[in-house]
Amino acid sequence: MIAKLTGLIDSSNQDSMIIDVGGVGYLVFASTRTLNLVATQGGTVSVMIETHVREDHIHLYGFADELEREWFKLLTTVQGVGARVALAMLSVLAPDALTQAVAAQDKAAITQAPGVGPKLATRIITELKDKIGGLALGGAALAGATPSAEAADSDGGQTQMTADAVSALVNLGYGRSEAFGAVAMAAKKLGDGAAVEGLIREGLAELSGGEAH
Repeated sequence: MIAKLTGLIDSSNQDSMIIDVGGVGYLVFASTRTLNLVATQGGTVSVMIETHVREDHIHLYGFADELEREWFKLLTTVQGVGARVALAMLSVLAPDALTQAVAAQDKAAITQAPGVGPKLATRIITELKDKIGGLALGGAALAGATPSAEAADSDGGQTQMTADAVSALVNLGYGRSEAFGAVAMAAKKLGDGAAVEGLIREGLAELSGGEAH
């Protein structure tokens, strides 16, 4: 099973690319976000791979980082969301924006993706709202920056403070999904190095619709 490919971009179009690895070209389907990111890297590129094996084909789906791959896997657990719809969603909404949309139950944002109507958007929110906390807290999305494996690995302290802030809001009676959404917005506003107390205070302000003091 292929989990990662490193090589040269031979060619690409709107939804896929061919990666030349030692003279062998692999057709990899990807989101617009990933295609744009690898196009700007130049030279040798690496993409995380999710391999789908079916009776009539083997498809490779590529991702610029682990967080996008985890979102792809999560989305495809929802009935009605196949691989192509999941990639369409990730083309319209980066992982951090998708996390916030699900946490905030923002159907309008989710229906921006081709093939996702109001009914499917509702199903996605209903099925995933309680599953996104651990996934997103394990990545770099809360920082509001372009996520990368290196950033996720090096940001363990900040991730722990964010998780502590979410737990504090849950202990105050808020649901985990809404607590995560509030802390995500707080982290984006406060930037890197935000203390847990600041995240909690700003998170409460987000939940109350007011301003932190």
